[in-house]
Amino acid sequence: MTVPTTTQAAARPRVRSAAVPRTRRRVHSVDRPRRSAPLTLLGSLVVLYTLVPLAWLVISATKTQQDLFGSPGMWFSGHFALWDNIRQTLTYHDGIFGRWLLNTLLYVVLGAGGATFLAVLGGYGLAKFDFRGKRAVFAVVIGAVAVPTTALAVPTFLMFSKMGLTDTPWAVIVPSLISPFGLYLMWVFASEAVPTELLEAARVDGSGELRTFFRISLPLLGPGIVTVLLFSVVATWNNYFLPLIMIKDPDWYPLTLGLNAWNDQAATAGGQPVFNLVITGSLLTVLPLIAAFLLLQRYWQSGLAAGSVKE
Repeated sequence: MTVPTTTQAAARPRVRSAAVPRTRRRVHSVDRPRRSAPLTLLGSLVVLYTLVPLAWLVISATKTQQDLFGSPGMWFSGHFALWDNIRQTLTYHDGIFGRWLLNTLLYVVLGAGGATFLAVLGGYGLAKFDFRGKRAVFAVVIGAVAVPTTALAVPTFLMFSKMGLTDTPWAVIVPSLISPFGLYLMWVFASEAVPTELLEAARVDGSGELRTFFRISLPLLGPGIVTVLLFSVVATWNNYFLPLIMIKDPDWYPLTLGLNAWNDQAATAGGQPVFNLVITGSLLTVLPLIAAFLLLQRYWQSGLAAGSVKE
């Protein structure tokens, strides 16, 4: 048997194997996420669930009282009455809608603004200072978040009744100043957003605690402050149960109670149904919240994502 030499083996033609096509594996990232049909379907259902009522509200606000019941709910009628409905809403019953709007703004500015300020101070102090009983405070805050506000409505009413504050704006403003969820959110956010080394450097340089907070910490807490402010504004703007049990004078009604009073006129003996004004007023009530979310969306998103990744 002849053994081929190295030269002869090199001279032989090489048999190439059939090329096997390779499929390129797609690399998924944050900019190019993996597509999922079930998640896309679920997201579409959520979008429809959110936008369909808003679309119905906009379409219905363009109809007269008669067209609300004589035309399809999800389509416009022959007469476009949006501007006339807005005029009637603002002038009905001596312009009481404007008074309700000012009341709501008062409750939001003092209540939601004060709740945000207290949450920022409390969350920053709990995150950056060590003291005895800190774990107990944490347990109390978590417990307060778990307690529904409706469970505290009756005790709050009895307390304010003994103090003589019912049927006054303070009966709505003072309870709105307490926001356990906002305090917890600022606590978590301040723990990650404000470096402890930066505070220590400021103290070494002779900066006081108040100056350090307002000049150094407060700008870093901006996204978290906007996030807490949005949640507090929405909660106070849509608050219905607390004003319902605290306020009897229609002059101090917020928009939620005022529109409900207009809606109940149809069930009152001799009352005039004004469903077109209720719908138009609801549309005017929603617009400020939509504008606030659109204007502060960038800060709101960054505030929710802060602290989710640790270096």
